[in-house]
Amino acid sequence: MQRIFRRSYATIHDAAAAARTASTPRAVRLRRLQKRPEIAQAETDVAHPDGLTPTEFARYQRALAKGELMGNNGQEPTEGEWLERLNARRMRLRGTRQVVAADGTRETQVVGQKVYLPNILFRLVRNHTPPGKPYNPYEATFRIPQSVTKTDVRNYLAAVYGVQTTYIRTDNYIAPITRTWNASFVRKGTHRTYKRAVVGLVEPFYYPQAPEDMSAEDRAAREEWIGETYQTSVQKDALKLHLLRMTKKNSSNWSWRNGTTANRGVILKRIAEQRALREQFLQTTKQKMQEARSTA
Repeated sequence: MQRIFRRSYATIHDAAAAARTASTPRAVRLRRLQKRPEIAQAETDVAHPDGLTPTEFARYQRALAKGELMGNNGQEPTEGEWLERLNARRMRLRGTRQVVAADGTRETQVVGQKVYLPNILFRLVRNHTPPGKPYNPYEATFRIPQSVTKTDVRNYLAAVYGVQTTYIRTDNYIAPITRTWNASFVRKGTHRTYKRAVVGLVEPFYYPQAPEDMSAEDRAAREEWIGETYQTSVQKDALKLHLLRMTKKNSSNWSWRNGTTANRGVILKRIAEQRALREQFLQTTKQKMQEARSTA
């Protein structure tokens, strides 16, 4: 009999747990290191066989000591049951509620006004994978506007793409500021300020294979397809020609090959050539006059 288990936050892969630990905020990691060094220095942050993290395990113990987990039947949930309810609340779709219809069925109703075609851009980028480490398919990285919050990210992915998320961590990258020639401060044009969102996934997602990971035949076929589809070679040639026109004139070894110029050596050379042509013209004219007089 084949059983299909639903992958949730408590049963993520070891590689995903290690990536979750690596993406933990620095303040949280330092606090864990002070309290429980043997857990904080481990490869993963799973502190219990049921999959609770150190923070979740401490939260469960506090709620258990306060008696907040006591049910109507007088029993307390186990760690796995408590984590399952916590994950269900984490992955819920905000802005909705369950209502009972006239026929007795339950349906999901959107609270508030529906918003279609959001004017925000989510850019999917490749996860940061340290050298020698496997790629983590249970995590996705996005570049999002700075005004977007974690709740917006969770609702956007669930409403637009139907993607269920487990955890979301965001950080802001600020472009460096430099001083210009007039002592004013500006941000570097090659750097951009953006916000990154690292999202934990319930189902694995494999990013399209990078060119450096492909074989020579697949890489050549991919480059050929990109060149035919997007005309990259034509764009590169046009860019090289434009840059050549801009930079060649300012190079140190550049000089005019033809035409007039303000270079002193070329001017003197042109004057000498004009004098030689004039002298040759005068000599030819003189010789013709002499021959005409001798025949007359």
